[in-house]
Amino acid sequence: MNAFTFYEFFAGGGMARAGLGPAWRCLFANDISPKKAEAYRANFGGHDLHVGDVHDVSAEMLPGRADLAWGSFPCQDLSLAGSGAGLSGARSGAFFGFMGAIAALRREGRAPKLLALENVCGALTSHGGEDFATIARTLSEAGYRFGALVIDAALFTPQSRPRLFVVAVDRDLAVPDGLTFAAPCGTWSPRALLAAQAGIDDRTRRDWLWWAPSAPRANRPPLSAVIDAEPGDARWAEAAETEALLALMAPLHRARLESLARSGERRVGTAYRRIRPDGKGGRIQRAEARFDGLAGCLRTPAGGSSRQIVVEVEGERVRSRLMTPREAARLMGLPDDYVLPRGATDAYRLAGDGVVAPVVRFLAETLFEPILAGRAVARLTG
Repeated sequence: MNAFTFYEFFAGGGMARAGLGPAWRCLFANDISPKKAEAYRANFGGHDLHVGDVHDVSAEMLPGRADLAWGSFPCQDLSLAGSGAGLSGARSGAFFGFMGAIAALRREGRAPKLLALENVCGALTSHGGEDFATIARTLSEAGYRFGALVIDAALFTPQSRPRLFVVAVDRDLAVPDGLTFAAPCGTWSPRALLAAQAGIDDRTRRDWLWWAPSAPRANRPPLSAVIDAEPGDARWAEAAETEALLALMAPLHRARLESLARSGERRVGTAYRRIRPDGKGGRIQRAEARFDGLAGCLRTPAGGSSRQIVVEVEGERVRSRLMTPREAARLMGLPDDYVLPRGATDAYRLAGDGVVAPVVRFLAETLFEPILAGRAVARLTG
């Protein structure tokens, strides 16, 4: 039975929908990418999906009054590796299209009770914190109290993927006791968030909330459970190719690999090729591997270096290959029956641009649903 309703903006392949789960009913979904829309339809149907620019979404297109509007707006202009354009950029500026639709609903008395925004942590420092201050001020002016958390997907899946989540609640909606702190919590509030919050103007800061979700249960699967021993859709590299990869490693990374080899145990890790300073004023390509039980953060494919590499060490044998699309989907918390795009590049892009589904479920369990249930109880007893 659907107890709650939501709009899913910047829906991609519907990963927020997958995370919210069966208790939530989608009233409207939107994405600008036809290819991602194909994946959305393949998994969830398309009767509630509108493909087009978020700036063109009108209040008339949004049915009812949703409990939640989810918006994983584009990160490219806010990312530390991006253009630096911030919210004035063509892509991350889609935030204003999202908020324009919310403002239109507010004028009709149909503003969603909750908003959830997801983006890279670079949104905290973009333009010296001015972009985050703009996000905060826009939410306040739209009639919401709000707070932010930094949550690493590594709490839920074997992928290092810290992301910023801003959760806003309609000013007229009561927040039950126990869901906020009086002061920031170190678990969810790193120094970058504290600095960004301090940069908000005094009037906007009056609407700030320090969210207090309960600590997640330790249920992360091991990386080895996500990575196939012998995948049918990826080949292990030839020995010479693997040796060329190892030759790109800095001495520290190579020493770690050799230490693992001496142990004789089978260990699975991941690696990326990156461009790093060479210490002489130039730049050099390096292969950076990790064997800490986590994969590196999935990236949107923009070239060969963005493809994550699986590295397997067992005694003197070292093998390498590209990560498969299905493995990438598992790192996003998607089940194996989730239908991926046929093309590998499209599948990697879908995963790299997405939100980790178990993180969405965590927020739903610890914040969204308790807040909404609190509202329902207050209405029945009042």
